[in-house]
Amino acid sequence: MIISRLELGMEETSTSNSISNRYAKLLTGSWLTQFRHGSNPWMARYVYSLMFLLANLLAWAVRDYGPSALTEMKRLKSCQGGKDCLGTEGVLRVSMGCFIFYLTMFLSTAGTSKLHVRKELWHSGWWSAKIFLMIALIVLPFFLPTQMILIYGDVAHFGAGVFLLIQLISIISFITWLNDCCLSEKYAVRCHIHSMLLATVAYIVSILGIILMYIWYTPQPSCLLNIFFITWTLVLLQLMTSVSLHPKISAGFLTPGFMGLYVVFLCWSAIRSEPPDDKCLRKSEASRDWLTIISFVVAVLAIVIATFSTGIDSKCFQFKKDETQDEDAVPYGFGFFHLVFATGAMYFAMLLTGWNYHHPMKKWTIDVGWTSTWVRIVNEWLAVCVYLWMLVAPIVWKNRQVEQPA
Repeated sequence: MIISRLELGMEETSTSNSISNRYAKLLTGSWLTQFRHGSNPWMARYVYSLMFLLANLLAWAVRDYGPSALTEMKRLKSCQGGKDCLGTEGVLRVSMGCFIFYLTMFLSTAGTSKLHVRKELWHSGWWSAKIFLMIALIVLPFFLPTQMILIYGDVAHFGAGVFLLIQLISIISFITWLNDCCLSEKYAVRCHIHSMLLATVAYIVSILGIILMYIWYTPQPSCLLNIFFITWTLVLLQLMTSVSLHPKISAGFLTPGFMGLYVVFLCWSAIRSEPPDDKCLRKSEASRDWLTIISFVVAVLAIVIATFSTGIDSKCFQFKKDETQDEDAVPYGFGFFHLVFATGAMYFAMLLTGWNYHHPMKKWTIDVGWTSTWVRIVNEWLAVCVYLWMLVAPIVWKNRQVEQPA
């Protein structure tokens, strides 16, 4: 009995060592080697991103070319002759299937901490079964009644907001980590010149972006809303710089400079999301030329990249970050990764519908409409609030700890 248990333990240990050795060899090999010699968590994240990209493209195709290409949808009674399954509602149906798939992956991989356990093998392998599962889940919503799809559309507003919040915290966490790394004793002397150069370039680009937005998007004095958006962005940039340079904080120029780039980009995105017939947008004729197509492709790729980069950054939500990591520990949080992609499915649905699924979108457009504009602006203001709180919070907590003993 005891001997059999010892033999069983030795077999489990040898199996664990063989799996760890296999992962170590995969990491040292090329991308082609990793694809050829079985799936692994490092390459699995790229496969999930590719599947997510294909779902984005399918939702766009259903929206723009569904009425002319998907004539077979007329046979589905739940779609009332195929009309309700296409266009904007078709985007929600594809998004719903994608959301259910990644939610299923989240529920089945959450809590995975080691490489050689069953949950990790399910996350990193079984691609034939998961591809079939995703196709089935995307097709399933097309058989559901319209009422259920509209309910999902309402829930998707909240899910997309959660995705923007997670993305926001991830970006601010990266900026503050970069600044802390440059200010640390180990890299302070080496990175001093580089950090000052990066901060200077960030401020120059931010100010240049604000000037160009004044030139392009305020051609008339009556464009008060755009003037307010741009001017308030400039005020927020000054506010972030002042708080960052306060003697009690002393965060330097790098973080407010990078945050300035981010808020200027959000302001530009908000103004670009205004309806194309607005008199304050120059060259606002929505022509389907090569520039419009390229802009759309870049926007779709940006959604996938943002979802991917946010999904592998689960450490930004950990209160205690360990510097050391076990050799057999997972390289990123599988559950968090799939949760981000699940909310990202709701997010791309909102972008393709302009955050208003009752208003039809023109071909080759994405994230256009007044609702999209205000979502971007609120996201910009929220980003500044979160950044300022991350600067001020340590001082507030320190003062409270000092006051408590007294």
